[in-house]
Amino acid sequence: MTATQGAGGPLRGVRVVELAGIGPAPMAGMLLAELGADVVRVDRPNPQPLPDLLARGKRALVADLKKPRGVETVLGLVEKADVLLEGFRPGVTERLGIGPEPALRRNPALVYGRMTGWGQHGPRSATAGHDINYISVTGALAAIGRADGPPQIPLNLLGDFGGGSLYLVTGVLAALHHARATGEGQVVDAGIVDGVSHLAAMIWSERHHNGWRDERGSNLLDSGAPFYDVYETADGGWYAVGALEPQFYARFVELIGLPEWAAQQHDRAAWPAMREAFAAAFARRTRDAWDKVFDGSDACASPVLTWEEAEQEPHLRARGTLTDVDGHTVPAPAPRFSRTPTQAATPGGTWGGGGPEVLRDWGVEV
Repeated sequence: MTATQGAGGPLRGVRVVELAGIGPAPMAGMLLAELGADVVRVDRPNPQPLPDLLARGKRALVADLKKPRGVETVLGLVEKADVLLEGFRPGVTERLGIGPEPALRRNPALVYGRMTGWGQHGPRSATAGHDINYISVTGALAAIGRADGPPQIPLNLLGDFGGGSLYLVTGVLAALHHARATGEGQVVDAGIVDGVSHLAAMIWSERHHNGWRDERGSNLLDSGAPFYDVYETADGGWYAVGALEPQFYARFVELIGLPEWAAQQHDRAAWPAMREAFAAAFARRTRDAWDKVFDGSDACASPVLTWEEAEQEPHLRARGTLTDVDGHTVPAPAPRFSRTPTQAATPGGTWGGGGPEVLRDWGVEV
């Protein structure tokens, strides 16, 4: 077992079986590993064509799930595990013989975490999709972008990892708490459409109670308000402004040199002219020059950095938000714990390379 495989963190001693896949389920496995769990990835007989970029912190073994010996290997691990993670379409693990029924029969306290885009049932549940498809039907994708443009794709952070991985982990940890208290395991059905919809709880409330409009780019947080937007600087950089509260807005217009706009923050009729004034002001200085203007202030203004620039950002460096693993920059584990500190997971083992060690450590005979 390597230094970051179950060695520390609040989940030390928790054993997780992850059936190899792509995207949100592997991300959930990596997060659990960095929280201290011993995560074992079950690889298929043939390596995946794409590398598993989320394999850090995990060991791996090979099991052919189309053969009885492979099924028995997984069920043997299940007997010793606290959690199983899978990201197949609904019904796949049942057909393989490692679905919730046989798994919970072998280990009644098991938490069986299922990660899908559409969820385990519903008209779309058997169809393929990706992040962009899942967020498109929730209302979230339609809301992202400017009034005069198409919906903008938020990478795959909103669906796969925000509405997917994080909700799967939340469900798994809640079910694990229940299992440890009662001895009762259960199935966690984490559908990305459900998670993304739940992430938007505040927006749904705004629509019902505060006049949020479905028209893209017309609301407080979607680029509709000129004091919550991004502006181009003289050198082609960008600056982000989030001066929502009156006192922060007042400080912002003071520092940008436009105090005459202080009394018109929520006058929608003034917003077009206000936006033009803000844009003209930002265009007169470089991004670095604006950094000096806003440094240390409560104006809620900050530079828009690239990934590469973020590596050198002073605040991120001071907190150690990014770290180095084998010469590569990776995000440090989050959140942070005062009594059970975590550490960045090391690169994962080779495809299926830890089989004998895993079986020995877990006491599994096949």
